[in-house]
Amino acid sequence: MPLTHAGGVATVTDATFAEEVLAADLPVLVKFTASWCPPCRMIAPVLAEIAQEEGHRLKVVSLDVDENPSTTNAYGVLSMPTLMLFRAGEPVRSLVGARSKRRLLEELGDALRPRP
Repeated sequence: MPLTHAGGVATVTDATFAEEVLAADLPVLVKFTASWCPPCRMIAPVLAEIAQEEGHRLKVVSLDVDENPSTTNAYGVLSMPTLMLFRAGEPVRSLVGARSKRRLLEELGDALRPRP
């Protein structure tokens, strides 16, 4: 099943999460989102910019919590948007709420640096 993209941000589902996120070569930033969530819409353009600018070292995907309850529950996501950074199949950072691009990149900075 092909991924759909919104400005460089791919959409994942319960069915594609393991393949697209857990098995990914790059770190993956997952936005747990919902159509009814205003802060989720606010951060969407920020994530699209990051996906385009940082695509060489970071994959950005979006998962709708209402349509994909298994993954949402598996990671204990209760608030939207939740941004969760996965590296080598493991969640390494979790952030809740919308934020500016600069702040988000700062908060993800150490997690995005290559490991020695």
